[in-house]
Amino acid sequence: MTNATEERNARRLIWANGLQNIGDQIVAAKTVLPWLLQAAGAPGFLLALLVPIRESGSMLPQAAMTGWVLRQASRSKVWIIGSNGQFLSALGIGVAALFLRGWALGLVVIVLLGVLSLFRAMCSIASKDVQGQVISKGKRGLVTGRATVIGGAMGLAVGLAIAVFLGADSPSWILATVLIASSFSWFVASLIFARIEAPAQPNTAQRRANPWVRRCITALREDKAFRRFVSVRSMMLVTALSTAFIVGLAAESNTHIGNLGFFLIASGLASIIGGRISGIWSDRSSKSVMAGAALFGSIVLLLVVASSNFAPEAVNAIVFPLAFFLITLAHTAIRVARKTYVMDMAEGDARTRYVADANTIMGVMLLIVGALSGAISLLGNETALLFLAVIGLVGALSARKLEEVSGES
Repeated sequence: MTNATEERNARRLIWANGLQNIGDQIVAAKTVLPWLLQAAGAPGFLLALLVPIRESGSMLPQAAMTGWVLRQASRSKVWIIGSNGQFLSALGIGVAALFLRGWALGLVVIVLLGVLSLFRAMCSIASKDVQGQVISKGKRGLVTGRATVIGGAMGLAVGLAIAVFLGADSPSWILATVLIASSFSWFVASLIFARIEAPAQPNTAQRRANPWVRRCITALREDKAFRRFVSVRSMMLVTALSTAFIVGLAAESNTHIGNLGFFLIASGLASIIGGRISGIWSDRSSKSVMAGAALFGSIVLLLVVASSNFAPEAVNAIVFPLAFFLITLAHTAIRVARKTYVMDMAEGDARTRYVADANTIMGVMLLIVGALSGAISLLGNETALLFLAVIGLVGALSARKLEEVSGES
């Protein structure tokens, strides 16, 4: 593949994934959707289901999908199907927000979010496969990082607009319109992705492939590199799960950071700052970025707990929002680094299986660690944050012991 072709493919990947990230930033289970359901009078039980369905729903099915994906000559078409499926699901959520309220809206959003997550799983498998085919090692993190920046910039812009113009008495159709508009980012992304010049892949999947559960177990048992990566990635959940407890601490302190615009601004800024920098660093050493971000996140959590216990409320009014931003920044770095690492650690169909199997196992681990941290939170949000901080510190040490797979090839 010529340098000119690789440059064209890089631009198309950046914009396609960047547009998908825009949708992820706005049709978000951690920010916009809970705000929407709460404003519409949906029960808290349904709000609690949003993040598990979004996160686990996009990871758990991936190993089961792998056989079908490997039988496709064009992995790009798999991504296009997944992107259009997310477009229709997100569009449905926006339309439902215009006409439904309470339980009815909550149930429709939960169902459509589950469908969106399934299509997101297809994109997750195919994107790293295609990117690994058309982008050389040493440049993949930069592509992922720039796409993250695009999504973050749009999330920041929307967050600022909401913070300035959308008050407590604003009509709900405004947010519904934002959701509908953002859904088209997935549609446009599919049009751009269709122009990527990727070679056709041979059908290497067995007609009677090994059951995916057995394959995952075998990979964990026999593949040392894969087992280490999954173990380290499990410990990286420190940044994914801790923000909810920081918000809980803030609510207890009456610091009022539950504003939708703030969350989008913090998430957008973290993506802009962290996406570009961590992308460049990940191409040099993705394992070091994971280790550094986990260590940074754990230290922030320890400082948050100390501030919560010993600092006055006026200080915590600044500490909690700042900590939310810093943890989101660390999470952005970890996401870019782990994506780069898994693309660099294998080639061809082995990469596809690594991505799918690791994500499925992570879906299970997310539920387990999430349940543990939730149970520990019964002792207080500070206790849950301490638990996650310890996991992150162990993860930082473990990440340093991973094999170095990134760098120029």
